Amino acid sequence: MKFLELAKQRYSVRAYQDRKVEPEKLEKILEAAHVAPTAANRQPVRLLVVQEEEGLLKVAKAANIYQAPLAVIVCADHEKAWVRSYDNKNTCDIDATILTDHMMLEAEELGLGSVWICHFRPDVLREEFQIPDNLEPINILAVGYSSESPASPERHSQTRVPVKDIVLGDFSL
Repeated sequence: MKFLELAKQRYSVRAYQDRKVEPEKLEKILEAAHVAPTAANRQPVRLLVVQEEEGLLKVAKAANIYQAPLAVIVCADHEKAWVRSYDNKNTCDIDATILTDHMMLEAEELGLGSVWICHFRPDVLREEFQIPDNLEPINILAVGYSSESPASPERHSQTRVPVKDIVLGDFSL
């Protein structure tokens, strides 16, 4: 599948089948994270993969994961991330988000659904999973087999602002 087709096909899934993600598919999702770029190749991101029921219940204390059978808690180490010298912008949240996006798109390619979750209680995740102080939970990726009807790949013309509105400068379509 071409990249733009894949990107248009992907949508946020908020209802999952009671079906585990196969180990070989999880490996491919994690490999997609592994090859994702990070600023200055610092690789400050760490992933906590949760797929056992006990662990998923712990994640559900911190966020609505829509009963997904797999959750990946994406964490970043501020000390390992590249920092822009001009304004001290730490890129760990950007790096974590790039890895998350790679995992989402790989999940879609594998016939799985996903939703990127940023509305969660980091303090609960820290406590439940003993996340060390040097790591910040950035987001959670819920993954599994969707039980929803797929969103139309053509929905973006109605749900997104026009390209001309997101481009600054001298460009027109």
